[in-house]
Amino acid sequence: MAKTKPGKKDLDSYTIKGTNKVVRPGDCVLMRPSDSDKPPYVARVEKIEADHRNNVKVRVRWYYRPEESIGGRRQFHGAKELFLSDHYDVQSAHTIEGKCTVHSFKNYTKLENVGTEDYFCRFEYKAATGSFTPDRVAVYCKCEMPYNPDDLMVQCEGCKDWFHPSCMGMTIEKQRNWTSSCVLMFI
Repeated sequence: MAKTKPGKKDLDSYTIKGTNKVVRPGDCVLMRPSDSDKPPYVARVEKIEADHRNNVKVRVRWYYRPEESIGGRRQFHGAKELFLSDHYDVQSAHTIEGKCTVHSFKNYTKLENVGTEDYFCRFEYKAATGSFTPDRVAVYCKCEMPYNPDDLMVQCEGCKDWFHPSCMGMTIEKQRNWTSSCVLMFI
């Protein structure tokens, strides 16, 4: 008669080894890459479980960096931009290096100080097809690019459109002294 394997038990939390940081389902974490030259992977913890030997595993949903996606990094992608993928995996909890926060795009743009563990996500990404949701976003400036929170943009108080000063041929000095019908506000 075959023995049945002892079951797994769901855990409410996991304390990152060597720290006092507690991870719970729904938290975003930094996970150690196999290549130490790469930045840590970012994932959202979906479930935490332990087997009968107390080996703790986490079921995660991966975030992709733009350069890891089909099509790669584009000019409008921010340095801290991630895509929430449909790629799920089970990993040892020991590969968790730390916690991070993945903000909505709107909330990220309102942060007064962006910390090293702050990221943002405005797209969901289907890893198999390389498609994004939403498949379209608002574009700005005469370059017709989506907003990149790393790039300075100015708003014309007259027409309310947003522009990159460089696309308008404006130097810093011109920005200070610009007295045409457009009055600029900086973001």
